[in-house]
Amino acid sequence: MTIDDLKRYGADTDTGLHRCMGDEAFYMELVNMAINDEGFSELAAAVAQNNLDTAFEEAHALKGVFGNIALTPIYELLCELTELLRNKKEADYSEYVNKIMHELYKLKSLA
Repeated sequence: MTIDDLKRYGADTDTGLHRCMGDEAFYMELVNMAINDEGFSELAAAVAQNNLDTAFEEAHALKGVFGNIALTPIYELLCELTELLRNKKEADYSEYVNKIMHELYKLKSLA
């Protein structure tokens, strides 16, 4: 996975790199850590069990991680899910998790 791959994916790598003081190796390390975060499986499990409080915590934490490294496509989905969970809106949360997992798969396939 390269910076160019991430740009094509839709990441705002300029912002992500800026937050890492231009250290590309550090940025890529953070990207790799993020895409392997256990929070994704915990989010999926919480939604499957209809545990909305835990699902909110996991979505919110992942949102922060992906926002900080500016992986925009997955970040935007996490933002949407976080707000739905925060407000306990009626929704098919599994549909959102599926979209997030699809984006995660796309990211991992860049590696």
